[in-house]
Amino acid sequence: MEEKKLKKMNVVYLMAYIFAPMLICAVCFWLSAEFFPKGNMAVVLLMGPSILSFIWWVFAGKIIYKKTQKKLEKKLDEMGFERNHTFYGSGSMIVVDVVHGNIGMAFFWNPSEVFVLPASRITKTWVDDGKSGAGIFAGSARVSFLFTIDNIKIRVNTFTSNQRWRMDSDYILTGISKADMMVDVLEEARTVKEK
Repeated sequence: MEEKKLKKMNVVYLMAYIFAPMLICAVCFWLSAEFFPKGNMAVVLLMGPSILSFIWWVFAGKIIYKKTQKKLEKKLDEMGFERNHTFYGSGSMIVVDVVHGNIGMAFFWNPSEVFVLPASRITKTWVDDGKSGAGIFAGSARVSFLFTIDNIKIRVNTFTSNQRWRMDSDYILTGISKADMMVDVLEEARTVKEK
């Protein structure tokens, strides 16, 4: 089993993901203004990088994250990991092996690494229903399950919305049900002694 420390975010990847397209656009804009003020090359230098940057920000992260998920699944299969429960969150993938007490994780902002750790390293698990407001104004726009491993808090959303829903809404109740199930699974895996 791996002893490496969990790392949700690769800062170099994050900075490159955000700023590399901006830098390329700035260089192309400068080249256009300096050497090609008019003509087809100016249009190419101005429009090309802008369109490619937009495509990068909208699609590339998702494609890279999908490859990271496949990498984790392949690694788990090679290890003989029993995938009892898998939860695909928007920013993280959590795979739990209840039989052997292990957990596999992949994160959107750290696509270069996947983690397979003993679930016994989890120190706390809980559900956050996101409830705010009181009385008839009580509601939520996000439900998630959380756990702490290596003193790092991992939040995995089971429901998110751009509007607030009543706490008795089917969306909220389903999100809470999923979060409760994952907390129970993590707790079960956490209590298993590694074989």
